Amino acid sequence: MKKFLDENFLLKTETAKVLYHEYAKHMPIIDYHCHLPQQQIAEDKKFENLTQIWLYGDHYKWRAMRTNGVDEKFCTGDASDYAKFEQWAATVPYTLRNPLYHWTHMELQRYFGINEVLNPDSAKRIYDECSAKLKTDDYSVRNLLRKMNVVTVCTTDDPADDLAYHLQLKNEGFEIPIRPSFRPDNAMNVSDPAKFIAYVKKIEAASDIAISNFNDFLYALQNRHDFFASVGCCVSDHGLEEIYAEDFTGSEIEAIFTKIHGGKILTHIEQVQFKSAMLLHFAEWDWEKGWAQQFHLGALRNNNNRMLSTLGPDTGWDSIGDFSQGRALSKFLDKLDSQDKLAKTILYNLNPADNELMATMIGNFNDGSSAGKIQFGSGWWFLDQKDGMVKQMNALSNMGLISRFIGMLTDSRSFLSYPRHEYFRRILCDLFGSEIENGEMPNDIKWVGKVIQDICYHNANNYFGFSETGAAAPQRMAEAAL
Repeated sequence: MKKFLDENFLLKTETAKVLYHEYAKHMPIIDYHCHLPQQQIAEDKKFENLTQIWLYGDHYKWRAMRTNGVDEKFCTGDASDYAKFEQWAATVPYTLRNPLYHWTHMELQRYFGINEVLNPDSAKRIYDECSAKLKTDDYSVRNLLRKMNVVTVCTTDDPADDLAYHLQLKNEGFEIPIRPSFRPDNAMNVSDPAKFIAYVKKIEAASDIAISNFNDFLYALQNRHDFFASVGCCVSDHGLEEIYAEDFTGSEIEAIFTKIHGGKILTHIEQVQFKSAMLLHFAEWDWEKGWAQQFHLGALRNNNNRMLSTLGPDTGWDSIGDFSQGRALSKFLDKLDSQDKLAKTILYNLNPADNELMATMIGNFNDGSSAGKIQFGSGWWFLDQKDGMVKQMNALSNMGLISRFIGMLTDSRSFLSYPRHEYFRRILCDLFGSEIENGEMPNDIKWVGKVIQDICYHNANNYFGFSETGAAAPQRMAEAAL
């Protein structure tokens, strides 16, 4: 019987072990999509205890605790930090076969050197030891990024954000580039006139441009797009139920903007037309600047209205949706491609039923202009676990080129989440190693090892056009370790 979470965790064959330990393990991390709070990086925050860095804002853990019968006061409420941790420690033994069980213990091992299993008996020892370490300079958030060999981070930012902390980090010359990502979802959310009008005022203030009509709105948003580029942004991101590709005319969109800006409720078709128009404008701006665009599709958000009204969004009440993705996605990409304005594009699906759809859709628009121009993104949110990752990679392998895959990201709000890259890399190496030993791939370790390293780091570095500055030193370290 293998030991739990040993050095060969998830690596079932000798070849998989070689691929991981000699090729994947030491590769730098490019986290090209996450929700890390940039203020905490700029301030080089040190957390007071394990609860603050581990449980504040982590809706994955909150969902598990609620399912285990834990009262909300221990999740998002006013219970003490240690009381919250006690409830998490009591929940962990019940998370067997959930990725949280693996992630929890990988994080304890990789960051704190703790190999003990977390449960009610070990909770106080683990809490005290980790909390003591977190108060030291070695565990400031910048040093946590260094510890995990992170070389680039792309946060998620609203167009109205002043990016003050990004500018501070850039001006300080922090060696790990912390880049903003342009996330304009609020600019196309027209379901509530009052909220939309309030958002227009935010864009007015951020851009210093008065907005009275649709052209003003576009001009102000493009001003913010330009500003983001000046701070190092090279990627946009959209979190949508589905792609919108309804037909519209310019005069219709102008009239729709005037209507909602005047406080009137839009019809469903007017909302879809407006969203369709905005998506095309954003995509064209991305293409003009050579950015990559990301589309996270298929989440059914804020299902529990009672808890939404109490706690707000992003607190753990979302699920997989069953939206029809294919036809509108094809129409949207084709509109851009027909004008030769289709930027590099990454498509993420939340419903695993759409895996093959996405894997084949990217092939429709990979035109040879660059390797892997249109990407099927890694297993996302509810799918960033072993089964979800394997299914995503198998679909991509069967219908595309996994060798051109840009690999994993954290999509996390936690500075302790980087072992998810290790989790992905172990699963990736196990897939390749098993097929080599089964005779399904040639036993060419040097070539397969190169493909593994490309997926772990080089493909993303080339795809986003990141400078080797800031990544070169860790890369040399990785190569020296082989």
